[in-house]
Amino acid sequence: MDKKDQKKTEILRVLKEEGKVLTSAQIVEILDAAGVHYSERAVRMYLQTLDQQGFTASQGRKGRMITPLGIRELQGSDSVTRLGYLSAKIDLMTYRMTFDLPTCSGEVIANMSLLPISDFFACLDDIYQVFEQGYAMGELVSILKPGEKWYETVIPPGHVGFCTVCSVTFNGVLLKHGIPMASRFSGLLELRNGKPTRFTEIINYNATTVDPLAIFIRAGLTNYHGAIRTGNGLIGAAFRELPDESRQRVEGIIERMEKIGLGGFLKFGLPNQPILGIPVSDGYIGAIVVGGLNPIAILVESGKKVFKSWAISGLIDYHRLFHYTELRARLKEFM
Repeated sequence: MDKKDQKKTEILRVLKEEGKVLTSAQIVEILDAAGVHYSERAVRMYLQTLDQQGFTASQGRKGRMITPLGIRELQGSDSVTRLGYLSAKIDLMTYRMTFDLPTCSGEVIANMSLLPISDFFACLDDIYQVFEQGYAMGELVSILKPGEKWYETVIPPGHVGFCTVCSVTFNGVLLKHGIPMASRFSGLLELRNGKPTRFTEIINYNATTVDPLAIFIRAGLTNYHGAIRTGNGLIGAAFRELPDESRQRVEGIIERMEKIGLGGFLKFGLPNQPILGIPVSDGYIGAIVVGGLNPIAILVESGKKVFKSWAISGLIDYHRLFHYTELRARLKEFM
């Protein structure tokens, strides 16, 4: 498949997975979240070609929708195997991560969200609560100021880039200790009286190009306000599997990570035993890890504008991170 056909297939996949009419700008945003970067102009050109081929249909200013012919084309495409893109990205970033736990040096994996400074500042009390109650990945964050560049994205005036630690950082730390960690899925975890009870929604990593938590946040399915105020709500979490013989070593590593602000494990299972109703492979234990994008979801629930969120976005030096309670003072410098 040449590059043009590959790009058209990616656009068709977005329209099919979202299941609704989308504008070119919305398609660009969703592709960005999956780590696939096309300009809006390029997407519009490909959509025109897809219209001519009968794979998409224009709905006027509302955007485009995929047609039955487009769905058949997508199903017949060899590149449908790219549905495992997110799973492959997790493995790639795990391999690239350089953080060394004994020396507390190197780069960890980060998520990055672009949002207005004023909206961010207005929601700080709720964001602090997400961290204080253990619903965020550790206690460390970072800010990209206006004009600063994050890979291909330049932070515009009046905005900041909010970086949170991605839960895939656990995978990288454990790999460097010789312990493989398999990422299975991400979903919405129901809390009752502050305790995890069950997953209400799940999406497997090998079945999507977009981070599942980003999908749930965009769809308005989370309930962080309930979680932080009453202990009853829906938060993002991920399911991992580890070799059962590694449990004692992993617990020691987790304790060390928590001491330096990189905690995030919610629950451990027993060897070969289900955890919150989720079956575990033979020879493994299940683990539930808190979602790294959780602090962003509270802004979306509050009706604030989050222009873009990139999960598993890139690598950031550990020494650029600071404790979340410093956010208020640091944001004031840009206001």
